[in-house]
Amino acid sequence: MSRRKQIYEGKAKILYEGPEPGTLVQYFKDDATAFNAQKKATLDGKGVLNNRISEFVMLRLAEIGIPTHFIRRLNMREQLIKKVEIIPLEVICRNIAAGTMAKRLGMKEGEKLPRSIVEFCLKRDDLGDPLIAEEHIYAFGWAAQSEIDEIIAMTLRINDFLQGMFAGVGIRLVDFKIEFGRLPHPDGMGGHMVILADEISPDSCRLWDMETDKKLDKDRFRRDLGEVTEAYTEVATRLGILKPNPTAGATLSVGSSND
Repeated sequence: MSRRKQIYEGKAKILYEGPEPGTLVQYFKDDATAFNAQKKATLDGKGVLNNRISEFVMLRLAEIGIPTHFIRRLNMREQLIKKVEIIPLEVICRNIAAGTMAKRLGMKEGEKLPRSIVEFCLKRDDLGDPLIAEEHIYAFGWAAQSEIDEIIAMTLRINDFLQGMFAGVGIRLVDFKIEFGRLPHPDGMGGHMVILADEISPDSCRLWDMETDKKLDKDRFRRDLGEVTEAYTEVATRLGILKPNPTAGATLSVGSSND
């Protein structure tokens, strides 16, 4: 990796100055964290898998008209992305009760929700990313109501698409977390547009096998189930990103980007 100016380092990714104005390089680390980074580990190959899976998903979403920060994959661990002003919210879409929602509402994990539910958390690691109401967002000016309306509509559209995509390979989309950013409107008339940012991968989604309910996501790390990268590899293989090799397991298929 060539020397670049580091802009930001998070739990699972590093952002570097991009080669062109208005761009960044997003580097996927092998680090795994849970419970607000109280639990940490390094899982060889996790960053490579998340990079490839997120690339695949972002490209599919672009095909249905979802604007994203993704430009292209640079290599096995890096993506070129648009530099956006991140809206300080984590947007969670839930289809099935699991994780904190199941605990918070006393629900049995795995119970299907009456409809998909969109929740918001304040993006503040030092506070544990607390759950907030829309009223908090407007009162403190974290986003305008028009932006939140757009975010909710886009999130539900993403949810519909991802549910179908994963169901097609025998995976149930339980829930997922996404983030959005602002970008100057391309028409040059001023104002901003909201676009999908960050990543979509088994780090940010709960994915269960539809027949066995086997967890194929970060819960394998959170709950000490083991075989974390193996589960991520299974997701990538089912999606066709990796090609199964009978003698050596799954291998990376050749993509359009240079490795």
